[in-house]
Parts: sequence; structure tokens; C-alpha cells
Amino acid sequence: MTRKKMMAGNWKMNKTIGEAVALAQDISNQYDDRWPDACDVVVCPPFVDLKPAKTVFEFDRVEISVGAQNVHWEESGAYTGEISVPMLKEIGCAYCIIGHSERRGYFGETNEDVNKKAKALIAGQIKPIICVGESLAVRDEGTTLEFVCAQVRAAFAGIDAGLAKECVVAYEPIWAIGTGRTATPEQAQEVCQAIRATLAEMYGTDIADAMRVLYGGSMNPGNVKLLIAQPDIDGGLIGGAALKAESFVQLIEACL
Repeated sequence: MTRKKMMAGNWKMNKTIGEAVALAQDISNQYDDRWPDACDVVVCPPFVDLKPAKTVFEFDRVEISVGAQNVHWEESGAYTGEISVPMLKEIGCAYCIIGHSERRGYFGETNEDVNKKAKALIAGQIKPIICVGESLAVRDEGTTLEFVCAQVRAAFAGIDAGLAKECVVAYEPIWAIGTGRTATPEQAQEVCQAIRATLAEMYGTDIADAMRVLYGGSMNPGNVKLLIAQPDIDGGLIGGAALKAESFVQLIEACL
């Protein structure tokens, strides 16, 4: 099955509003009408930058989506510092990253938290980008596939097939995030293939074959073509290379 590629830029905690507008405008200025047929392009800025970036893309009438980097599963309430699905929906977010390794590692998010967030996003018609991945210690133990596939099962627990197919999974080996180290194409493919096999066990081959699995671990213009040439890698969740329009556009154009 041919799946449309996706390049999602995770800006993390970078870019003030003015800087975000400048970066969004720079990406928009390089927009190519061929992009939408080949690749879904998503930018995921900090919360304060979502509406400004969205406004740039709407004004320029380019098919670039915005996504959030996190969300709370409750619609409202006494959750200081959090943001809800209805808030993201009103901004115009089409996607939301959940379960990123930095959220799991620094803020103690659990598989159960990720599952609740996935369900809330699906109910609000925002597509989750569900992150899974192993530490260097897990890889060295030789239990990567078991660990990552358990994360996948936990994230999708209680989500039926018709809703699961709207989700995106991003495999991010923690040891390759922001370190300059990258999993080899073969290493990345092995895990992404196992993720798809796990989805097939849960939902059947047709659903699993339709779902996109991204690689997120120091993907850059130098390695993108080898990575996305793998049969189970459908694009990238991009960190550092998404903070400059030139490199992010190069990643998008590798999908054409």
C-alpha cells in the first residue's frame, strides 16, 4: 500500500511569537504546489505560537497544518498550566504530539496518560501523533522490540480500529534525539516494521497498512532519503532540522 508521507516539525520550547511568525513565513515562501499530493506538512510550535503560525499559513493559503506538542485529557478544570482539546480545536490544530520521550522523561508521563490523551484527541477530531521509543539502556539489553511494542499496545488500548486509523505513530529512539546519533536505516526499519506488525495484531493488516509510522531521531537532509526509502517509514518527526526553513523544506522535498 502506498501511504502519503508526512513531515512534522517539532519546534519544542523554541521560538518567540515574532520568531515563529518569521519561520512560518519563511517555510510558506518556499511552498511548492506539489507538496500536498506527496506529503502532509505539519508544524508543531509552542502553545503561544500556534495561532500566529496558523494565521500565516491561512493568509498565504498554503496546505500546511499546525499541531500542538501536548494536551490534557480533560476538557476543562483546575489543571494549572495545561491546555485542553477544545482550546486546540478552536486554534485550528489538526494534530497533536503525545507521549514524546521528553514528556515521559522530564514530566513523568505514563503509558496510561498517553492513552487518555489519545482518546481525548480522537473524540475532539484532532489526530494524535503518538510517540514511542527506547532508551540506550533498553537497546543495549536487546529488548527494544518488546519495549516499544508494549508502548504501542498501551497507547491504543480501548481504541477501536475505525478511530485508530486516524492516528500517526512516531518511533523515536531516545538515544538518537538531539544527540546527532541516528539509528541506521535498517535499525529504524526493524522497529517501525514491528510497530506495524503490532498494529496489525490489534486491528488487522488493512488498518495497519493504512497507518503512518514516522521516524524521529535526528533525521536531517543528509540521511532523509535512506530513511524514508524503508518500507515501513512514512516520514519524520523532526526536531532540530525543523527550526530552520531551509533544512525543513529539504526534508519535505525529499518526499516528492
